Amino acid sequence: MSEREIDEDAPIFAIAAAAELSNMHPQTLRQYDRLGLVVPARTQGGSRRYSSRHVQQLREVARLSGEGMSLPAIARLLALEERVHELARRVNDLERQLTVERQSRPGARVFAAGATGSVVTLRHGARVRRATDIVLWRPRGPHDD
Repeated sequence: MSEREIDEDAPIFAIAAAAELSNMHPQTLRQYDRLGLVVPARTQGGSRRYSSRHVQQLREVARLSGEGMSLPAIARLLALEERVHELARRVNDLERQLTVERQSRPGARVFAAGATGSVVTLRHGARVRRATDIVLWRPRGPHDD
């Protein structure tokens, strides 16, 4: 994350601010926390701290609830969205690691499977010569040895 990006997961809003930003009563936020719907971070003193992503979730809960979706269904949807968010963050981390690895190892070797199934080492950018042999495979029967 660059210095100019805002961390959407930073717990920066007190409950009053989060309630105002999500157009809800603070008691509703407390109830959603108790139900495990939108669970904020806590300070050492136990005060709730909401992130901008929490506020987005609260707005989504209000919208879905207003459309008639049940709270258990909303909770399941939010859990799935959280999983997608975690996976996307993991993919970004892995892509960043791969980029760093590629940049730190120019000319690294690439491996391929040879015609006999052996491992063949190639230099970066080299191509494997394709074999044109046809191999016939027959499954063994129970009495074939």
